[in-house]
Amino acid sequence: MRGIVYLVATPIGNLADISKRALETLAAVDLVACEDTRHTGKLLNHFNIKKKLTSYHEHNEQARTEELTEFLKQGKSIAVVSDAGTPAISDPALRIVQRAHEIGAKVVAIPGAVAFVSALIVSGLPTDSFFFGGFLPSKKNERRRRLAEVSNVPATLLFYETPHRLSKSLIDCLEVLGNRKAAVARELTKLHEETILGTLEELTEKFSSGDIRGEIVLVIDRIEIANQKSQIANEKSLPERVAELENEGIDRKLALKRAAKEFGLPRSEAYRILQAGK
Repeated sequence: MRGIVYLVATPIGNLADISKRALETLAAVDLVACEDTRHTGKLLNHFNIKKKLTSYHEHNEQARTEELTEFLKQGKSIAVVSDAGTPAISDPALRIVQRAHEIGAKVVAIPGAVAFVSALIVSGLPTDSFFFGGFLPSKKNERRRRLAEVSNVPATLLFYETPHRLSKSLIDCLEVLGNRKAAVARELTKLHEETILGTLEELTEKFSSGDIRGEIVLVIDRIEIANQKSQIANEKSLPERVAELENEGIDRKLALKRAAKEFGLPRSEAYRILQAGK
């Protein structure tokens, strides 16, 4: 009989947020696979749980997955935890989940905190449809390209960001997405928790110094497609819009795709117009 993989959510800051079921699971499994054994060791010690730990992080995930798979084949149980929040959400876990399914082992979620969900519900921005994009790329051109790719998604956008990159990312968000409503949620569930609301322009100015600490979630309102089409159509031609997007660092193919959406045109028709304008 195969073992079981438990994906155990842990607190994102406040230890009181851990569930009774999570504690029971951590106490019952044969092994706990975690990003940082020291960090998880402190969590377990706080709740008087003594358990064998093994590291499982982005640098050893592939090799360690095979070791854990053998463990499961022996019928033993494993709890996978990240340093904070839910495993597999911008954290390791995907490979062991896939391998568990391949060998017929059971996979069970022990639900709990997810930072981007908490940020979304306190932001006051629409929750009926949302898009989570994980961490934005660290390099400017890649970050702007990623923002351009999701700019027309009809949903509230959510990204994780680091304190030292926040000011630069806000500038790119403003220039690529336009001046939308947004929120910066910081240190959720912790002592210095705060959610700062404003437009992207206001937030860019507020965090221009880069003087901010803690874990950050960036929440951005969805695009208003109808208004954007009307505004762009009145202000510039499609070739002008493509050129504008290219000047922002977006490659030509992606710029054409985005401009076509903004003008409400099929990509083939947009391409024809662009060629005719040469």
